[in-house]
This record gives sequence, structure tokens and C-alpha cells, in this order.
Amino acid sequence: MTTQQRYAMPVDPSEWIIPSRFDSLMRWEYEDGRGSLLNLYEKGKDRQWNGNTRIDWSLDLDPENPQQLPDEQISIFGSDIWNRMTPPERANLRRHLQAQQLSQFMHGEQGALLCAAKIVQQVPSVDAKFYAATQVVDEARHVEVYARLLHEKFELAYPITPTLKSLLDNVLTDARWDMTYLGMQVLIEGLALAAFASIRDHARNPLAAAVNAYVMEDEARHVAFGRIALRDYYPQLTDAERDEREEFAVEACYLMRDRFLSVEVWETLGLPVEECVRMVQQSERMKLFRTRLFTRIVPTVKDIGLWGPRIRKAYADMGVMSYAEVDAEGLLAKDEQVAADFDARRAASA
Repeated sequence: MTTQQRYAMPVDPSEWIIPSRFDSLMRWEYEDGRGSLLNLYEKGKDRQWNGNTRIDWSLDLDPENPQQLPDEQISIFGSDIWNRMTPPERANLRRHLQAQQLSQFMHGEQGALLCAAKIVQQVPSVDAKFYAATQVVDEARHVEVYARLLHEKFELAYPITPTLKSLLDNVLTDARWDMTYLGMQVLIEGLALAAFASIRDHARNPLAAAVNAYVMEDEARHVAFGRIALRDYYPQLTDAERDEREEFAVEACYLMRDRFLSVEVWETLGLPVEECVRMVQQSERMKLFRTRLFTRIVPTVKDIGLWGPRIRKAYADMGVMSYAEVDAEGLLAKDEQVAADFDARRAASA
């Protein structure tokens, strides 16, 4: 059965052609690599893995709650709508909400695959081309494992949301290589890490938790890649150029923060859409989740030098300024250790 047959709603057309115009650059100097980026390249080569063998696909998902996530994470939990639902209806809602979120991961990873390939073509330094090439393989693997999880275990998928599509369109059509880094490596990947962590750390299903843990191990390197490359480049920009990038970052952060409304799920299941969206927006748990989405983004944005009044005001308005002091390197090390722990547990059980 094809992906088209698994989508919860019609998808037409079945592909998205993204027009773009940018220069591909070849450089004849091969010995000007930055140590930090070459070290990341070595790690990228060493940490390649095979989604068919590292993940135990013989494990099943729970038919009542596929990833075995707490119901408290559902924004309408405890409401009159929730209380009127029968156990089978609640099980169906869990399946659709989880499939919808994983589908956005899958689509986002394909967007990241295109962005990484674009960086290989555009970026002027060879060391960055080297690392971006490892990221291309990483992103292809991520699309593969999320697609397999949805196809084989959920047998359900959702189309890309309009907000994610809009953000990817902005990143992929911009001709400037640093905007690809900023939009994908820093913002989209940074937000994805926090969303992946919500499943990795709360799912009691070992298959669902492992998929996200292993993807996070790679994604943390990708955010580090963007931080290293832009930290060297952004001090060279004019004030006007930095202001433009700050404005883009602010708009993208608001767009990403407000995209977790699950409108497609409420519509598909015939639930009152406006009432459900209102509950999502008012949910204290969702407000906390949206705040935590910026755990990785804020310290990285500060580190690369986009820290003018506009962006500081936006983060203060969002209530996320406290993340400016987060140890980004420490989070990367933790993500790697958690993935290693999953490997150890699987080896022990075998």
C-alpha cells in the first residue's frame, strides 16, 4: 500500500516542485579547514548507522496508544469532549495525533535532506561541504526510519502542514547559503530536537523511543554544524544584513511556536475544530511544551551573534530568555549518551 493510500486526507498534487535560483560553488583550496568543523566531520563519519539493523523493527506498537505516551499530553484531555469519547474513540485519537506529529517529522526531514544537499552546492568552504555531505546521508536515513514507522506500524500518515511548508519554502528558495543554515540547521532542526525529546523521554514504547533517540543523536550534530559555520560568518555582516536575519529568525520562531494546533486531526475525526484549537491554545501543558521547543534555538542564536534588541524582545515575549544560558555542548553530549544507552539496553536484552 502506498503512502498516498495511508494519508488520512487527500493529498493533491502528490509532489511539491520548489523553484530556486542559487549558485553552485567549487573551490580549489583544500587545506583551509577549521579544526572544530573537521572534528565534527570525523564524528559524522564515525556515527553513521543503518536504520534496518540498529532499530529493532520486530517490536510492535500498542494498538490503544502506539507510542505509549501519557494522555495528559493531549490538549483536550479531561475536557467535556474527551469525557464523552468512548475508549475506541480515544484510542483512535491517540493514533491520529501521534501519526500527525510523526508525519511532520518525516516531511521536515525530507526538507532537511534538500537543504543539506543545497549547502553542499553553495557553501564556500570545503570543510563545510565535507560535513554537509554526511548530513545528506543522515537526513535520508531519518526520512527512511520515520516513513517505515508510519507505514509499517501506524499504517497512517498526514500531509505536511501549511506552516511547515511555508517555512521550508522560505529556506529552500532563498539564494543565500547562510539563510539555509539559519532556517534549517539552527531553527527547524533546533525545534525538532525539542519535539523529538518529548517522545524519546516520555514514550514507554521502546521502538518509538529508540527511533527518536537515534535521530536526535544525528540532529544535535547538525545544530552544532550550523552554530560553527554561522559563528564565523555573521560577524562579517553589516548591521543591515544582521537585522534582516534577525527579523527572519523572529518571524520563523513565532511561526513554529504556533503550528502545533492539530487542525487536520480534529477535522479528520469530526471533532469541533474551533473548540479543540481553543483548548490547544489555552492548554498549560501546550504552553510549557512550546516554551521548551526553544531550548536548543535560543543559546545557538545567541552564540552565532544574532542577539540584537528585536530578537531579545521576541524571546522575552515568548518567555524563553532563560534558555540563553543553556549549555548547548552539554545537550549534544547528553543526546549522544542517551543513544548509547539505548544501544546498551538492546545489547543486554539480546
